[in-house]
Amino acid sequence: MNKKILTLGLMLFAGLGASAQVSLVNPVPQEVSTNNVIFDAPAQWSISADKKNLSGYVYDALATASPEVAQKASFKVTIGVRGDKQVSKYKKLIPAKSEGYYLKVTDKEIVIAGNDKNGLFYGVQTLLGMMREGKLEACTITDWPDVPFRGTVEGFYGTPWSHEARKSQLQFYGRNKMNVYIYGPKDDPWHRDKWREPYPEVEANRIAELVEVAKKNGVNFYWAIHPGVDIKWNDEDRDFLMAKLEVMYQLGVRSFAVFFDDIWGEGAKADKQAALLNYIDDNFVQVKKDVAPLILCPTEYNKGWANEQGGYLRTLGSTLNKGIEVMWTGNSVVACIDKPTMEWINERIERKGYIWLNFPVNDFVRDHILMGPAYGNGLDIATDVSGFVSNPMEYAETSKISLYGIADYCWNMEAYDYQSNWEKSLKDILPSNHEALRIFALYNKDLGPNGHGFRREEGEELKEMAEKALAGDFYSVGMLNSACYELGLACDILLNDNSNPQLLHELRPWIIQGKNLAAYGGAVCLMRMLSDASQTSSNFVTFENLYQQARSLQKQMFDLENNKAMRHPYQIGTKVGTKVMLPTLNKLFTMATEKYNEKKGTDLNTTAEYNPYKLTSSVKQLALLPVKLNGDRVEIASALEVINWQADGELMIESETPITFQGMDFNFGVNGVAKHFRLELFVNGAWKEVGLLHYRDDDPVIHTGNELGGMTATKLRITNKSGEEQKVYFKSFSFIRR
Repeated sequence: MNKKILTLGLMLFAGLGASAQVSLVNPVPQEVSTNNVIFDAPAQWSISADKKNLSGYVYDALATASPEVAQKASFKVTIGVRGDKQVSKYKKLIPAKSEGYYLKVTDKEIVIAGNDKNGLFYGVQTLLGMMREGKLEACTITDWPDVPFRGTVEGFYGTPWSHEARKSQLQFYGRNKMNVYIYGPKDDPWHRDKWREPYPEVEANRIAELVEVAKKNGVNFYWAIHPGVDIKWNDEDRDFLMAKLEVMYQLGVRSFAVFFDDIWGEGAKADKQAALLNYIDDNFVQVKKDVAPLILCPTEYNKGWANEQGGYLRTLGSTLNKGIEVMWTGNSVVACIDKPTMEWINERIERKGYIWLNFPVNDFVRDHILMGPAYGNGLDIATDVSGFVSNPMEYAETSKISLYGIADYCWNMEAYDYQSNWEKSLKDILPSNHEALRIFALYNKDLGPNGHGFRREEGEELKEMAEKALAGDFYSVGMLNSACYELGLACDILLNDNSNPQLLHELRPWIIQGKNLAAYGGAVCLMRMLSDASQTSSNFVTFENLYQQARSLQKQMFDLENNKAMRHPYQIGTKVGTKVMLPTLNKLFTMATEKYNEKKGTDLNTTAEYNPYKLTSSVKQLALLPVKLNGDRVEIASALEVINWQADGELMIESETPITFQGMDFNFGVNGVAKHFRLELFVNGAWKEVGLLHYRDDDPVIHTGNELGGMTATKLRITNKSGEEQKVYFKSFSFIRR
């Protein structure tokens, strides 16, 4: 007897490991009817379609599947879009929604009928996803997306994706029904710093190839230009921009965006931005006829930066052409999106906001890699957004774990179950060893302390065990030891898995650190057990040998953290398990050592890990930045957005012990800005000023005067002495201690 399986029910099937083949599909379909009859996929099938559909990206996707296309095969696959003769009898069953489709599967035939070409392509992808394990399920599916535009924006700071990584991403989007890729890497000079200049031939050819790969996967390839750093609001620069768009159009690009994010000054004027965008819309987008709606990334792209009195957002809302999309990151730079967020912005920009989600991007927490699920966004905002794109990490392959969830969320919000989706994503990314990948990913979800205050769940499965272990429950100590062993085992398995070389390359520094953490955990747990033992072990596994092992592993973790040769180019450290596991192990180490010292009268060092430096700041955007010790260099993590450093606002670092300074420099990203700031060191109970200077007029790096070398102090502070707000960046800050 047939029964209707709602999408929530499908997720339950997936979570319980049921054999239903539809549960393999991502994103989760809107409506499914099945009798749970499973059968082997055919070895051959014939494809029946109107002539226009016997070629192109939809046909290619179907023809390259595992069943061989044979004209006389008895198993028939019929494909078409609304209005085609081949699927005319199904027209009432096709959802009248953009990119919607109807799919019917029996043990004799398959019918895929799309409301449009992309809908037909997505119906094919559902079929291919269902038969991934060589089986099919008799069913009918009626499906469509909740959000019109879904995908990613390559908008992070750091190493841009490689050409091969971008092609892999576009293919991944096609399989998972995402239809937008926005090309906007901050470190592409022809996107930003050299925006007036055409791409060199090699780079231009690569973009042209990416456009073609995008078309074959049903993806709109958006190319973004970022002129705001130095644009002049005159006809000459406007013509430069229009000429650049025309060059990109000739390369095959049919979707465009203009970014004005992370700037200030002349380029940040709402009326000028709106006039330029309207000109592009009127004289390029509308004239070409085959160009997608224009996208604007505004300067005030989150609520925390919105100046209501200045009227920036309302100016955009009232003056921008209504067909232009406006991007939005939420209540802050890095935030989840909910109903009140959308109501607030939509009223001001007089259209539905186009979400730029800054997750799983890690360019502001480069010592962490983010492998957790995408969650926290409202399940009730489908009708409030015009688009929803994720800003991923520079690690393209690893980003697919979270992007798998973004695809599911944007397609069918009410049915989205992030936990079961995450489990599916790991199997999709590394089917050969997804269990090992899952164990490792458990300790690489959270971002750690960061300037945006954005955190993620990590170590939830350890919390109760950790609390009991710290309370003296030896059974829980043993369970924690088992968890550490599992992590080490998973790391070794992953290091030997060559089925996804790019994934292993991206994860390798963190996998090696995971091995160190697992070994450290094993030593610490045994230390804790032996610290209360009534007799000293007579074999080699003694408390003091375990203590030496733990100390060695602490140093190995520190050395790896600070070994540039073992890191990726922009990576500033290598942290694993920092929310629950590592803090718990450090507490256990201290506890076990204290108990042993008390019992044996020894004086072993009980310090596990600490940071002797404390940062405080009255500048809100700097107050949460972590301080890192890197050998003899002390660094503050960079902030990537514009810093609104108020008059008299200060940044202070305090040290537990006196520091003898050897050198210092910092980069606020603005030439000649040193004169607006005062550096002081707290020496012998009084503040002493140190001179600041630039070595060259065109160099934004700020250096200190010669008097700094050899000074000893316990505090330093930097103050905006200009009497007015300074808009700067915070690209780097470090000092060297003797």
